[in-house]
Amino acid sequence: MLAYIGLGSNLNKPKQQIKTAVMALHATKDVQVVNLSSLYQSPPVDDSKQPDYINAIAQVDTHLTPLELLYVCQDIETKQHRIREKKWGARTIDLDIIIYGVQVVASKQLIIPHPEMMNRAFVLIPLAELEDDLKVPVLGPIQDLIEELGEFQLTKL
Repeated sequence: MLAYIGLGSNLNKPKQQIKTAVMALHATKDVQVVNLSSLYQSPPVDDSKQPDYINAIAQVDTHLTPLELLYVCQDIETKQHRIREKKWGARTIDLDIIIYGVQVVASKQLIIPHPEMMNRAFVLIPLAELEDDLKVPVLGPIQDLIEELGEFQLTKL
């Protein structure tokens, strides 16, 4: 199954945090990173006083279920000292399952496609970089989502 995982960091050498997380994903049994977007820099979504974020999207091929993949992502976050103090707060690393094949998941633990993806240039632009004609389950073509986004602050690194 092809899945897309969003990675973000704004603490403790963010570029290295993303690299470490991608290597951890790839080292996981039944997960193979098949593609990685460029890195992008963007301000915090809530305009709070914290460093800008570095983001990327990893395309992975996996035999794990969505929930198993979530647990892998959370384990990587824990190993990279992710602390959950406040929503949208600064973090060493954040891994979010954005898309999992054509599946739609709506549970207490996990929602796929990611419920905020259509509002986030740092998700949509790297996704389109990896697959320009991607059709997001329920939401439609990636290019349409980017158009609907309008203006955004995002710098490709």
